[in-house]
Amino acid sequence: MGLCLFPDDEDATGPDISWSYSGFAAFRRRLAEAEGITLSQMWGFGGDRPWSSVSTTLEPFLDHPDDDGELSAAECAAILPRLETVIAQWQSEATQTPLLQAHIDDARQLVIVLLHCVEKNVVLQFA
Repeated sequence: MGLCLFPDDEDATGPDISWSYSGFAAFRRRLAEAEGITLSQMWGFGGDRPWSSVSTTLEPFLDHPDDDGELSAAECAAILPRLETVIAQWQSEATQTPLLQAHIDDARQLVIVLLHCVEKNVVLQFA
């Protein structure tokens, strides 16, 4: 059992990305860390720090239910530049562990899905 993120354009052959819940949690933790955020301190993740106290274009993705809801095409477009910068940062890290490489691969696939949402002007569905 896991979750899938996909463009809600009714094209079953379109791009998507799937994770186990633990895999998605690990990916999102690393992504938050790249923004200087400790996810476990944030509201909704066990902490009491409000999301309004952080400034990142990744916030709509980070502060989102795992498997319910959607992000608009505009939110996807706003996330893309920062996600691409984070990928470049991860690639430049001196130590490339298998987990880091998996997160880089996942982030690249997420970029493809987000781009599809922007190009088709459809929402990114979390299911």
